[in-house]
Amino acid sequence: MLLTTGQAAEELGCAITTLRRLVQAGLLPGLSRRGVRVMIPLTVVQALSTRRPASLHCIEAKEIAVLRVDAARRVGEPDRDWIGFAATLGADDLLKALRGWWRCDPVSVATGGVVPVTLSGYVVAVLTGLHAWEKNTEGRHAFPDARLAGYVTDLAAPQTVLTSRMDGDRRLAELLLGARLASHSGGAIAYVPTRPAG
Repeated sequence: MLLTTGQAAEELGCAITTLRRLVQAGLLPGLSRRGVRVMIPLTVVQALSTRRPASLHCIEAKEIAVLRVDAARRVGEPDRDWIGFAATLGADDLLKALRGWWRCDPVSVATGGVVPVTLSGYVVAVLTGLHAWEKNTEGRHAFPDARLAGYVTDLAAPQTVLTSRMDGDRRLAELLLGARLASHSGGAIAYVPTRPAG
C-alpha cells in the first residue's frame, strides 16, 4: 500500500514539510511518483514510526550539541560544495557540508564530544573530533578537525555507513544512527541533556 506525503505525515504525526525533507535527502526507500505526487510505502512509514529514541545516557557529558540540518543544497563556498545532508553524498562531501559554520557555544560543543546530526528529528550522521574550532567575522564557528563517525543511507531499515576507524567513534555511531532525537532551537544548534532531569 502506498501513501501520499500528506497521508504519511498524518500517520507519523508530523508536518508535511518535515516528511518532505526526508524524501529530498534520499533517506526513504521504495518511493514512486504519480504525476507530481510522491508515494511512500506504508511499510516505510511504519518503520519510521517505530524508530527508537536515541540512547544518550551512555555519553559521559551531561549535555551535547545537536546539529539540526535540512536536505543538502549546493553552495558556492570556498571550502565546501554542499550544506546539509543527503544520503547520496560521499563521506568527504558530507563532512564538509556538516562541520560548520554554526552559531554556537564552541566550548559546549567540544565538551559534549559528539554532535548527532538530525534531519526531521532522526539522527542521520554523527560528528566527533570537535576539540578545536575556528571563528569567522560573523560570529559563526567551524570545527576543522571534526570526524564523520558514520551516516545513514536508508532510514527505514536503517542502513548505516561507519566511516571512522576509531572504536569510540564507531560505538557512538552505532548507538545513535537512525534513532529519533527531539531537539528545540531557533538555530541550527540545539543543546540536549543526556540524562533525564531530576
